[in-house]
Amino acid sequence: MEVLGIDIGGSGIKGAIVNTKTGELVSERHRIPTPKPATPKNVANTIKEITDHFNWTGKVGCCFPTPLTHGKCQSGGNLHDTWKGVQVDELFGEKTGLKFTVINDADAAGEAEMSFGAGKGKKGLVIIITLGTGIGSGVFFNGDLLQNTELGHVTYKSEPFEIYAADSARKRDGLNYKQWGKRLNKYFNHVNLILSPDLFIIGGGASKKLYKFIEYIDIDTPIIPAENKNEAGIIGAALAAEIGIK
Repeated sequence: MEVLGIDIGGSGIKGAIVNTKTGELVSERHRIPTPKPATPKNVANTIKEITDHFNWTGKVGCCFPTPLTHGKCQSGGNLHDTWKGVQVDELFGEKTGLKFTVINDADAAGEAEMSFGAGKGKKGLVIIITLGTGIGSGVFFNGDLLQNTELGHVTYKSEPFEIYAADSARKRDGLNYKQWGKRLNKYFNHVNLILSPDLFIIGGGASKKLYKFIEYIDIDTPIIPAENKNEAGIIGAALAAEIGIK
């Protein structure tokens, strides 16, 4: 089955047609810069540009960089404060006339990884942690997604852990990889204690740099890099639309 997958990010909105049986992109990716300001109206207009580019009339899966409950934004995330309370699937559906499934971006990346990447065939409790501007999480038990976990928001010194240990914190504070690894060690020990997973998979841009900091994370749970890189969100969003995650 072919589904249009769209990945909304802070700097770009990109889409491609995905073969949901193989996880392969069957079209070139089309990317448009995220509008500034990234208000609901402006982003919806950009989404229509994406669907028009592909002359698309079928299902659309879209991954979104905020906490969601049944397609409704619980905060503005890094986009814009006015997203809070917006029913995103309905907004995009009304704008384009198409059926949208909207899923959190880390959940989407996790779906792609569990179906076609490092998590394929893995049983037990598997946690995908995306390290980027924030810390995202996708939690799976025996391959089934436990939606809308926000493990980057567990607290450290009264603030979300992602403020202290995301890749953006490394850049902001000028940390080398050893220093950042020690911060991540605190984070992974905390999550490991709470949930006792069988496997961690590191996604996001940091997945390509895991070898630089893995030695500083001291837990007994295996940690491996994700295999789906920049296309994970698109693939996972398309999968979500096919199986009807909401």
